[in-house]
Amino acid sequence: MERLDKYIADRTDYSRKDVKLLLKKGAVTVNGKSVTDAGMKIDPEKDRVKAGDRELVWRRNTYIMLNKPDGYVCSTRDGQSEIVLSLVPDDLKNKDIFPAGRLDKDSKGFVFLTDDGALAHRILSPKKHLTKCYLVRLAEKYSEEYEDAFASGLTIDCGEKCLPARVCGVSHDDHFSLVGLDEGKFHQVKRMFSAVGNEVVSLFRVSIGGIRINPDLAPGECLEILDNEIEKMLSEFDFSDVRKFVETSFYLLLTNNDL
Repeated sequence: MERLDKYIADRTDYSRKDVKLLLKKGAVTVNGKSVTDAGMKIDPEKDRVKAGDRELVWRRNTYIMLNKPDGYVCSTRDGQSEIVLSLVPDDLKNKDIFPAGRLDKDSKGFVFLTDDGALAHRILSPKKHLTKCYLVRLAEKYSEEYEDAFASGLTIDCGEKCLPARVCGVSHDDHFSLVGLDEGKFHQVKRMFSAVGNEVVSLFRVSIGGIRINPDLAPGECLEILDNEIEKMLSEFDFSDVRKFVETSFYLLLTNNDL
């Protein structure tokens, strides 16, 4: 059981003070009946709560796929740039959601948002080596010589050694490449291609572990990931499957995301 005012405040942008005003105005209902008692105990799994014009949906945890546009930062707060949390719609929003991992401000694609701290720890743990794949537009044509270089573990600028990585070309356009990384150094994809004499023009994350971005998801849009898909993220990765996905969805991803 949970206090009504806390339940509403935790799942909306309302402060506790705002919630009390809503209650006073008769703008809160529980199971269709108007209530005014902020301390009323509710069962989140059974009781239907509506605050203002928004009905709150109870979830044990929230898992969100966001297609991040260029210009947003993966942070819960930033004084200078727009943050990815500002893109989460009200029906999925709560105060505990955060980005589990980062994507550079000028990069696009799949960002995973959740309020599940234990899962985020598993995803971000260096021991887990959760593979993330990126569709990359290159300034110069892709070369098959990159494959051995990436697989051997490149040494990039400042002498940093990378873990072995997967890379392949994309049949539709020889200026595109698909890269799979098991780590996340600062600007790593850009620095790796720089080390082999090429330059990244744009970068789009297409997958995290075994979950691939929905190609129909427009920039800035979110999609809820169901609980039963989460284990897939952690255990079902196959680079060849991601490659097939990119080949099949290439023009849709290109057009929808201005790559």
